[in-house]
Amino acid sequence: MTAAADQPPSPAFLEVVEPGLLTSVQDAGRFLHRDLGVPLAGACDAAGLAVANLVIGNRTGDAALECTLLGPELLALADGVIGLGGADLGATIHPSGRHLLPGRAHRIAAGERIAFEVPAEPAGCRAYLAVPGGIDVPPILGSRSTSLVGAFGGYEGRPLRAGDRIAAIGPRSRGIDPAARWPGTPTPRPMTAPLRMLAAPGLTSPASAVASAAAAAFLERSIWHVAIASDRRGIRLDGPPTGVEIDAAAPSHGVMPGAVQLTPSGQPLVLLPDCGTTGGYPVIGVVIAADLWRLGQAAPGAPISFEVTDAETARLAAQELRAWLADGERRLRSDSSNSWDDLADDARG
Repeated sequence: MTAAADQPPSPAFLEVVEPGLLTSVQDAGRFLHRDLGVPLAGACDAAGLAVANLVIGNRTGDAALECTLLGPELLALADGVIGLGGADLGATIHPSGRHLLPGRAHRIAAGERIAFEVPAEPAGCRAYLAVPGGIDVPPILGSRSTSLVGAFGGYEGRPLRAGDRIAAIGPRSRGIDPAARWPGTPTPRPMTAPLRMLAAPGLTSPASAVASAAAAAFLERSIWHVAIASDRRGIRLDGPPTGVEIDAAAPSHGVMPGAVQLTPSGQPLVLLPDCGTTGGYPVIGVVIAADLWRLGQAAPGAPISFEVTDAETARLAAQELRAWLADGERRLRSDSSNSWDDLADDARG
């Protein structure tokens, strides 16, 4: 796949041997087209994507592989360096058996294979594998992300299959520190922290405002678990029925990733990047932008709790997330001493 139709193909770097459960090309997302009904798409965990990219010198939103729960098996067709971010899904080099930690750059030699061997208790469900310069697929509407609901973008608008070949836009190793590691905390916030949420006002009437407030309060008081029937469009939550009646005749309205809808069954649905642009279920809250990455790492069965917050806290949290990324990038660029300080760790991956 090439970045532009009039350019020669980039040489393939990786070949898919086994695609895993759901592996797709994702970048920061497809912005400025939601008024046309185009879903945002992009990485479910934008922080994990950013870390995978930054450790090999890419931009935070460059296109990478998003691997879900059971990752792919990939064959290296050439020597190079990759970056990993997001959850540790057990990426391992074969035949050496070297474990590849997230938040690190890793050398890989031609003929070696990357296989994902899921740990017994993984902390999260999505890993990101970045290649130098980003994955070379054609940009569509300003993004290289795969829109699975629209079947366009990414690698032919679909998840990866065996035999697909992945090319890197940039040189596969030149100028990259193969021992670079993310210098900050592994995640912007602890994985066990509550999801911070803005309570949504009623969209149709004073009665709906009261119902939304009651549902948001109930959501905050309860512990929820991610249902199996979740995907990139949204996370369904299992838990006690809210007991809040919804208006089945309410008009459709705009929605976005992070919106918490109340379904007719009384169970919440939290939207993710592949969600539509409009919906008719009542929105009882919106997870703040700074916590959306955590939604992307919510695996089936994982406990979820909510904390109602305010707009000022949401703005400060967004600033803190940007500062976390900027500080990590600055330290990566200015300090290469850890290449020598952690040789024993490097030997393990």
